[in-house]
Amino acid sequence: MGVRTELLKWVMGMRTSIIAAAFGLLTVGAAAQAADSTSCDAQAAEKHLAGAAKTSFVTKCQKDQKAATAKQSCEAQAADKKLHGAAKTSFTKKCEADAAK
Repeated sequence: MGVRTELLKWVMGMRTSIIAAAFGLLTVGAAAQAADSTSCDAQAAEKHLAGAAKTSFVTKCQKDQKAATAKQSCEAQAADKKLHGAAKTSFTKKCEADAAK
């Protein structure tokens, strides 16, 4: 019975850690997205873009930055799970696709 109790404590601790990590990623992601938006607007201003050209540029810039952030996050998650080779590639590809939704 002692082993079962220890296992339960470990599982509960891991669950708490995972929830805290997920919340941290969401918080960081929201802050990064706000910063990315400002950065894209600044880049558009540097290029003296206006109207539809500016809108198109900013939209593409934000999409590209979101994809880059998702890729880094997915690669970090794969490293945390100690995935290698085909398992890492498959996990990262699915993770990036899910992030794009």
